Amino acid sequence: MFTGIIRDTGEVTAVSETESGRRLRIKTDLLLQDMALGASIACDGCCLTVVEKEGDSFVVDVSPETISKTTIGQWRVGMKINLEPSLRLGDEMGGHIVSGHIDGLAVLEDIKAEGEAWRLTVGVPTLLAPYIAPKGSVALNGISLTVNEVKGLTFGVCIIPYTWQVTTLSRLKPGDSINLEVDMLARYVARILGREAA
Repeated sequence: MFTGIIRDTGEVTAVSETESGRRLRIKTDLLLQDMALGASIACDGCCLTVVEKEGDSFVVDVSPETISKTTIGQWRVGMKINLEPSLRLGDEMGGHIVSGHIDGLAVLEDIKAEGEAWRLTVGVPTLLAPYIAPKGSVALNGISLTVNEVKGLTFGVCIIPYTWQVTTLSRLKPGDSINLEVDMLARYVARILGREAA
């Protein structure tokens, strides 16, 4: 489990194809000595497993299923990604509960400056739109954000200067795909209501 509070922006330093998918090496300022092999780490919101560590870098393997459902297929050497180690007992719950299981790809439709902040308009797939509500939570590329408004298949979020500076959001441009995880509570409530209606 994660909170959607980004701890570092890592850099992809190697990408290789394997028989079981893809292998990525990621450079980070996180203290890797505190991270065991087999530990989970959210990489742009995707929960991945650390399979190797060396110096200031760690390695993850990615399955074809994960590649097909996330932006990982677009990752290249030199790309920056948001990183968050898994939640530990006693850690502050600063964002919201994030599983690291991407529900689908959203698309950045517009970016506008609002004073020192930024407003993003994000388009979502039809199947995921019912799970997004004003003042609810979403995770975009692993970042816990509050939904400001919803209109049809789009919603808006406001990005404060701190988040803009310490995550990769400032690197996005209109048309870019974004890993989207809807609020876990909304997903389960919708499923319960669907069963009741059946």
